[in-house]
Amino acid sequence: MAAVISLLAAAALATAPPAVWPAAPAGPAGEATPRPDLVDVARLVPDAVLDLRYASGDNFLGRALYPEARCLLLRPAAEGLARAAARLRRQGYRLLLWDCYRPLSVQREMWRLQPRPGYVADPRRGSHHNRGAALDLSLAAADGRPVEMPTPFDTFDRRAHAGAVEGISEAARRHRRLLREALEAEGFLVNPREWWHFAARDAWSHPLLDVPLSEAGR
Repeated sequence: MAAVISLLAAAALATAPPAVWPAAPAGPAGEATPRPDLVDVARLVPDAVLDLRYASGDNFLGRALYPEARCLLLRPAAEGLARAAARLRRQGYRLLLWDCYRPLSVQREMWRLQPRPGYVADPRRGSHHNRGAALDLSLAAADGRPVEMPTPFDTFDRRAHAGAVEGISEAARRHRRLLREALEAEGFLVNPREWWHFAARDAWSHPLLDVPLSEAGR
């Protein structure tokens, strides 16, 4: 009987949903648990072009999901991104930021509107965006204008794949390569299906977060 109970307990742990860091968690003896160290990327990369798509209706869902346009990342990821920005700046480019930290409550709403496995993360498992360890981005020229890339943001076809070649111009492939090289040099990994999506190597080690954008990184 004891062996059966142990097996059932192990199965329950294996299938349990990932831990979620709530907006205001309580620590031992009622003490407040420190919030995750989310950093406003604009402070570290002041020349980044902010085009936070989910703060407007200019996205595949056609509606605003964020109350304000802020790019937040956990501090190690934000600092790595700042180093990548410096690499690209020396080559005449700026970062163009589309999405960064995404509260889990927003992920649930996205899944409700578009439950598309492989493109929209199931909130029961979560996205690296929900961990503050991933971002969607592109490149802009020194004057802030977007450069040519393989596809627009959130294009759900094969041209968006990180290694796609067919139907993609040489200039777009070159820009994609420069972006990827700069991010990978600082420990980020590209999503094979989305050339614009990069996550920190240790993204899975961080808990899912649901700290509101209006409160995080202040």
